[in-house]
Amino acid sequence: SLKLGRLYRYVKLAVLGSLAAALVLNTHSLLASLQRNELSERRFLQLNKCPACWGTSWCRKFLNGQLRLESWGRLRLLDFFNVKNVYFARYGEPREGSRRVVLKRLGSAQELADIDTKIGRRATGGGRCDLLQALPATEFASLNGDVRLLTPGAVEGWSDLVHCPSQRLLDRLVRRYAETKDSGSFLLRNLKDSERMQLLITLAFNPEPLVLQSFPSDEGWPFAKYLGACGRMVAVNYVGEELWSYFNAPWEKRVDLAWQLMEIAEQLTNNDFEFALYLLDVSFDNFAVGPRDGKVIIVDAENVLVADKRLIRQNKPENWDVWYESKFDDCDKEACLSFSKEILCARVTVDHNYYAICQNLLSRHATWRGTSGGLLHDPPAEIAKDGRLEALLDECANPKKRYGRFQAAKELREYLAQLSNNVR
Repeated sequence: SLKLGRLYRYVKLAVLGSLAAALVLNTHSLLASLQRNELSERRFLQLNKCPACWGTSWCRKFLNGQLRLESWGRLRLLDFFNVKNVYFARYGEPREGSRRVVLKRLGSAQELADIDTKIGRRATGGGRCDLLQALPATEFASLNGDVRLLTPGAVEGWSDLVHCPSQRLLDRLVRRYAETKDSGSFLLRNLKDSERMQLLITLAFNPEPLVLQSFPSDEGWPFAKYLGACGRMVAVNYVGEELWSYFNAPWEKRVDLAWQLMEIAEQLTNNDFEFALYLLDVSFDNFAVGPRDGKVIIVDAENVLVADKRLIRQNKPENWDVWYESKFDDCDKEACLSFSKEILCARVTVDHNYYAICQNLLSRHATWRGTSGGLLHDPPAEIAKDGRLEALLDECANPKKRYGRFQAAKELREYLAQLSNNVR
């Protein structure tokens, strides 16, 4: 153990020494990176990749210097730790002043490189290619200006968003596409060639921007507000601190957040539009809380499956009207979920969102960053003694009765509303 202790100290000193040397050797470049605005550089934005990019609607703002990375975000040396390629920046308007925004590349450096490789393979069968020359040989280019509509048969299975698309959903995606000057039409042929290519590539590789555009926060959907894109950089509204930072907040605050989470699960499952939006990735860092209004917002919408309940009722697949209960997944890992995309696409009544929120965020089964007990851990003595909250959370996460989760979720929403005085 003494030898291992010495070895650990030597390795630690070596790592610290290497970092110090790197800082000294790169002092000039570090100072230069702090002074220049990389967000106004076409290469940093990967604008040269377009139309194999996310859009160009905010390029004027980027290139005019209206966005600047916050202090530490300017240090490229720290990109090693920024695996998800998420940046915080200040966006300034002459009349509105400066505000904080979140910038996303929508993938790690490797994932973005894989996009280029996949485009090359789809075009030529090989991995390496000239990206702009390869695009016309892909299926993205086959949906050209002669194609009137974006149809389910053309894009089904490209991503979670369109795992089982309806024509109604695809018309909505095209009509609300924000990376075109002439939005509002559901006709695919009304888009320019570059805009159509950007839409299809976004749909295939990371549809998060399309989720935010099609189900916007301005209409009450619980997603971050989409602002625009330039190259392979997307800008969304900054919401606030991640839900994780409220893990040890006062009990009253955590109860209110839990109630909001259950309301989100209900809204995404049952709404007047008859689109069921199922969250396939639920963890503490996929939600954020507004500092002023305390509102919970979904800030990572990459893995959202949309099922059209109208289409399901129309087509009547096998067991379409049988209530579906998600199976509890005790996997002893963080953010576990058990689901079948095919079943989510074929049933009208599904408890997936209640299950995901209860298991991964609220109940004693929720684990995150070495903690356990979920957001509602350590309730006050009188609530713990009553036992109702624990019973509802357990039934919502791992039901013992048939259709028990549906009833438990309903009662849990009502009980949390009473506890937080959020009576509807």
